[in-house]
Amino acid sequence: MHIEFLRAENVRHVAPSDYDFSNGRGAIRRWTVLPASEASDALLRCLTLASLGQRQTPVLAAKLSTTLGVRSERPARLEYTLIYHAPQERAPHRPVRRQSGWQLGADGDVAPLARAAMRSTRSGAAYSRPELGRSHIGRLLIGYGRRVTPHAGTDQFGIYPDQRVRRCAGLFDVRARVTDPLAFLQRLRQKSRYRAGRARALLVRLTVDLSEWLGWDVADSLTRPGELEERWKATPAARRTPAVVLLDIARHAYDATERSFDPNPLLQPGVVLLAAADTWCEARGLARFLGMLGARFPNLQFVVTLSASARRSFPARLVRQRLPIPEAQPRPRPVPVRRLAPSTVLLVDADSTLPNLALMKLSRHFKSQGRRVVLARGVRSLPLAGTVLASCVFSTTASAKRVGVLRDRFGDTLQLGGSGVDLHRRLAPEIEALASDYALYPELGDRAIGFLTRGCPMHCPFCIVPKKEGLPRRVSDLDSLLQGRKKLILLDDNLLAHPDGLELLEEMARRSLQVNFNQTLDLRRLTPEAAGLLRRIPCTNAAFTRRTYYFSLNDARRLDLVRRRYALLQPCHSDNVEFVCMYGFNTTLAEDVERFRFLRSLPGAYVFVQRYQPIPGGPPANLNRFFDNRADALISELVRIIYRQNMKSMETYYRWLALQYAAQCGCIHHVLVETLFRYNGRSRMAGFLHRLERLSAAHGDPATGP
Repeated sequence: MHIEFLRAENVRHVAPSDYDFSNGRGAIRRWTVLPASEASDALLRCLTLASLGQRQTPVLAAKLSTTLGVRSERPARLEYTLIYHAPQERAPHRPVRRQSGWQLGADGDVAPLARAAMRSTRSGAAYSRPELGRSHIGRLLIGYGRRVTPHAGTDQFGIYPDQRVRRCAGLFDVRARVTDPLAFLQRLRQKSRYRAGRARALLVRLTVDLSEWLGWDVADSLTRPGELEERWKATPAARRTPAVVLLDIARHAYDATERSFDPNPLLQPGVVLLAAADTWCEARGLARFLGMLGARFPNLQFVVTLSASARRSFPARLVRQRLPIPEAQPRPRPVPVRRLAPSTVLLVDADSTLPNLALMKLSRHFKSQGRRVVLARGVRSLPLAGTVLASCVFSTTASAKRVGVLRDRFGDTLQLGGSGVDLHRRLAPEIEALASDYALYPELGDRAIGFLTRGCPMHCPFCIVPKKEGLPRRVSDLDSLLQGRKKLILLDDNLLAHPDGLELLEEMARRSLQVNFNQTLDLRRLTPEAAGLLRRIPCTNAAFTRRTYYFSLNDARRLDLVRRRYALLQPCHSDNVEFVCMYGFNTTLAEDVERFRFLRSLPGAYVFVQRYQPIPGGPPANLNRFFDNRADALISELVRIIYRQNMKSMETYYRWLALQYAAQCGCIHHVLVETLFRYNGRSRMAGFLHRLERLSAAHGDPATGP
């Protein structure tokens, strides 16, 4: 983002005139130097209000409600034109220059200006409402007041809902603090020690600049315990404060480019507002410092207020610098819809995570008739065809939307099946008896997939198998499934519950097959004989890259039996034993923590969590008693239960738990949130916290839920 134009009306100290930062239509001035005065300070605040979003502007405007209006009976008005950059803030074909505005009442009321209310239209600028300001990514505005005070051991480096406001808080509050410089450098060093990337590249660039500015080797001091702190304290404050500003800009540019494809965060476009910069940077070094900022951040626009003497010595080379205004790319032409030959059959795999067995049998059937078969994954860019058969496995909201797309596109031509839409519809017996067409999914390679048995004797209310498949029965044999392969992805619902289970395991062991028991095994049914056979079978993950056992543990009942059965496998800590744990059905937080704690005590065991999804006609989740008076302590214990692998899966549970805690208890567990975003998705932490705050505020309202 860059600022091209601002008009302020009825703002105290600011004359009602146009402030144009452009240099013709093709560029804007990179440096704008203003006199250090109350009028300039007020103008910087107006630029800040114009550059934030609908979430942030009302927060700051409320603080300025008594000083915004010259005449209290009339609202203050801000009209402005901003330049948006791709891909940070807009799609490549979207308008580059956008005109928006605010109306700011003396009572703190803030409202966007409608198109008809705009008085200073700009040629070539498209009108738009102010952006929402949900994310701190992409748009970058940083502001510094007359006092720059860094954190000292109190900077948490989190991404919070008010992150955009924090970046410019110094313009509104002299008590505001900026980045802890030493902690930020140590943080970059820690991030760059084990992997090359953005952090390492940024650290190299910053240490070169800082070493030149401070007069001592910053990179070398970082490697010596305590030396960085000692040298920093020995450096005069007039040198330290500009270094703090440099690091603070770098920190926010780094955060704003977290999901950018550009490996250099210092290339991020944005705006930096510096109030009375010569009050915290000594006069003899000011030109050098500003030149360093310009060189290190080549795409930032600077608006600086200086005293008269400092303005006279402002470098002329900086005054001449310009930033080009990008141009929107033309919209891509729509791709014409492909149409298949009339005899071609289109098979649509709507939502499978594994190759779809029903479609593989249908493919074999149609190919035996001499017809060509085309497979489509998902529902995007589907070709037109005369014969369309689709399979939907899941009954989730996302799958239902895909089904809607298919029905809208193909109408009566569509033949739809799968457990996600109909539990009782089956393939014709003669098609079901066919061998699978592995050519339909070439990614299977040398892996086979299918069922030896179907059905389960259990009647778990959360499970689709009893209603769809009934009791266990044999449906195939190994020769039919393997078709000469030695690797098998087995989809059986409960192999150990079938009377032939041991016989089938014995045959797998005798053939030296590698087997992925994809739908897990029932550990409570494990016998010494079955355990011995499983140890002989190379049990693997679905990619066949490592030995892995799969079991399920959906409640905390009879954990002593689970421990005894688990011991039959004779596992060690180097083994990989994944337990699929369902949550959000009928367990409590205490029972969930008990399960996770129990599994952490088993050698080699780790967790894959899976949220309960009601089957068609199934019972809803029962979470009425999920939390008790120990909730806070239990969550604190939960985040200390750390598995040696697959903690990424636990983040799903953390996210759901944080939402439930906010909605049901009206509280935010900040340790849980910090743990959730410690390593992944930190850029989304602000939006998530904002969501938790809304849920907490609505606690007790039955119409509000997570």
